[in-house]
Amino acid sequence: MDFLKSAVASAIAAQGPSFPYSFGDKVDIDSSIWTLYNGTRRADGSNCSIFSFEVTANKSRLPLAKNALKKLRTMRHPGVIKVLDAVETDSYIYIATERLVPLRWHVKRKSLSPETIKWGLYSIARTVKFINEEGSSIHGSLRVASIYTSESGEWKLGGFEVLSNVKDDDAIIYTYGSLVPDSSRFTPPELAQSGWDAIKKSPHSAVDSYNFGTTIYEVFNGDFSGQYPAGQTKGVPPTMHAGYKRLVNTNPKARITVGAFFEQGRRSGGFFDSPLIKLTEGIDNLDVKSETERAEFLDGLDQLTDDFPEDFFKMKILPELLKSVEFGGGGPKAFGVVMKIAAKLPNDDFEARVQPVVIRLFGNPDRAIRVCLLENLPLMIDRLPQKVVNDKIFPNMVSGFTDLAPLVREQTLKSVLVVIHKLSDRIINGELLKYLAKTANDEQPGIRTNTTICLGKIAKNLGSSNRAKVLIAAFTRSLRDPFVHARNAALMALAATGEYFTEEDCASRILPVVCPSLIDKEKLVRDQANKTVDIYLQRIRKAAASMPDTILPPSQTADGSGPRMSTPQPSEVSSWAGWAISSFTNKLSAVSGEMQTANGTTTPQAASPSAGSESKRIASSTSSASALHRQAVKSPSPVPLSRNSTTSAPDAYFKDPSPIEDDDAGDAWGDMGDMNDDDTADAWGEPSDNTADPWSNTTTTTPATATTTSKPVKKTPAVSSKPFDDGSEPDFAGWLAAQAQKKNPGSSKPLPKGLAKSSSATAKKPLASRPASASTKSKKIDLKPKDTGGDEDGWGDGW
Repeated sequence: MDFLKSAVASAIAAQGPSFPYSFGDKVDIDSSIWTLYNGTRRADGSNCSIFSFEVTANKSRLPLAKNALKKLRTMRHPGVIKVLDAVETDSYIYIATERLVPLRWHVKRKSLSPETIKWGLYSIARTVKFINEEGSSIHGSLRVASIYTSESGEWKLGGFEVLSNVKDDDAIIYTYGSLVPDSSRFTPPELAQSGWDAIKKSPHSAVDSYNFGTTIYEVFNGDFSGQYPAGQTKGVPPTMHAGYKRLVNTNPKARITVGAFFEQGRRSGGFFDSPLIKLTEGIDNLDVKSETERAEFLDGLDQLTDDFPEDFFKMKILPELLKSVEFGGGGPKAFGVVMKIAAKLPNDDFEARVQPVVIRLFGNPDRAIRVCLLENLPLMIDRLPQKVVNDKIFPNMVSGFTDLAPLVREQTLKSVLVVIHKLSDRIINGELLKYLAKTANDEQPGIRTNTTICLGKIAKNLGSSNRAKVLIAAFTRSLRDPFVHARNAALMALAATGEYFTEEDCASRILPVVCPSLIDKEKLVRDQANKTVDIYLQRIRKAAASMPDTILPPSQTADGSGPRMSTPQPSEVSSWAGWAISSFTNKLSAVSGEMQTANGTTTPQAASPSAGSESKRIASSTSSASALHRQAVKSPSPVPLSRNSTTSAPDAYFKDPSPIEDDDAGDAWGDMGDMNDDDTADAWGEPSDNTADPWSNTTTTTPATATTTSKPVKKTPAVSSKPFDDGSEPDFAGWLAAQAQKKNPGSSKPLPKGLAKSSSATAKKPLASRPASASTKSKKIDLKPKDTGGDEDGWGDGW
């Protein structure tokens, strides 16, 4: 093969004029006087085909080759092979044409669909009609071997070796008709009996009518055997049977012309009345059609199935449609057909033919075109390079986020899910999130809902540094949306993105805002809230199960002994107050010294061996319980209870709670100062009649008897029966100083900071005369969220 190509090229260079085309591979064709090569044009590298005839090898058929060259040069018709250039010398004839493929290849592979065959026969019939009627000529060699397909898939007629004008008495068909290779197999019956001169005795179209009938049989069934085909309708569509039989009639005068067959098929409901044929007929003048005609044409395109010639749509339909969409007003419907065709294009063809137009269309201000582009974006996004999406498409696409038309905003929002994997991290975490923050506040509830859904689906693409902050801010805001589906979408998004939040975020930032949805007015939201809460609770419980019991170091007393407040034991936890009793009795067990009775005498008391016995002893006598209580307070616990203070436990218990940060926590319980005496008694139980107020400043006490009696003890007038609830601080510092002075009379060591009296006036003033503390005044609860101050980069503000 290489030797042959080099020999041909050498012959061209040495013997004849320059031929600006290069020979490629040889194409295998049926028996013919021509040798077909694939070729390229040297100037631009475009494809072509080259028909080569070597004079010395086939000199007897030289008139046929010269006639073919002459007719191809002069015959101009869309259905005829297009000649690019030709060169003729004494030794060879070269004809450069458009790139062609023999139709025989497709017939042998049976790669043609019935609709495509009808479309091809339609084109050949129209061409033969032109030759017979307008050209007053006879083709004389019509068969599958003389038909080729172009790069666009269109059927092109060749084989002009014996094409002759009937007005020419010396036409080549009469003399050289029998020299056409394999002519005997396709010769009509009258010519087989009487020779080629019989053409003059019959209508000049009779030969081509018969050969067109045999061509129909070939394309539907394969090779034509040469036997009489009349009545053999195998494979031929039923709608063609009548016309086909009349084409192959044995009587040449009874045959219908190819033109008549063509017109018969074009009738409404005829075999040539198909969407594909209508499309090919109307594509050439699409730009000059009226709006109504263009709409009808495009509707026909939508009705086409996948059963159409891909090459024709790529080479012919696609360029015309793209031109119509961009300049001719084809609109979204035409672009929809473009996408249907482009789906079958290889990536190289898509990049060369479709991508440049798509990029330009994204800059088109026509809203209908923009929406159509966004709707079809999933069909082409995989074929668009990432650089093209980032640099050329997305900058034009984002204008849809702020468009006045809600449809454009919504479609732009939906397209985010399509292009997200093509966007860079810088664009995703910068420009895109800013636009999504705007759509999250859109006036259209559907757009707000879709923004929440979009964020939930692109969560994996967000940067890990600000992902949790953005998602929590967006979803928790949507939980307060008045649109029910927006709230439901927020709950579903939280359930789907839980993996991106820490356990601390789940417990402190998400669950508190999700829980109100458990009592939402809409059952749809309540059901989803329950599912979401269950997901987060399971995660929090799992995390809590792996945490240590405590992170506090073991506390020590001053003398190095163990902690005074013991850890609740299982037996104690059975009662809700068991831990408190255990702590109290443990404090008693650590007390040493003398116990003071109610009448002022002291009694030696050893440390109690067990909490249980002390509890019983406390319950046995009211007077002893009061004394034990004062003795227990004498030894303060070293564990501070205030979150922002280093004072000791008693100071933390009775100091004004205002230093605690969460000053609204106490107010949340309600104002209990409004309860009257009866209410207080009902709430806490009847007080014992013989129990004195341990924090009263009066020196008068109720005498205690050594033995219990059923006779009630008369209260002294100095003790008020009303519970102490004026909200002021007890004079605990003064009492503690007196106890310390009594224990160490010679010591002048000052009290710890925080326990000293604020002023002498306060210490001397009776408790009853002090003004009520501000903490007991009724306070309006502020429900506004507190400023956390943790939004350093401003992501929370956007949401």
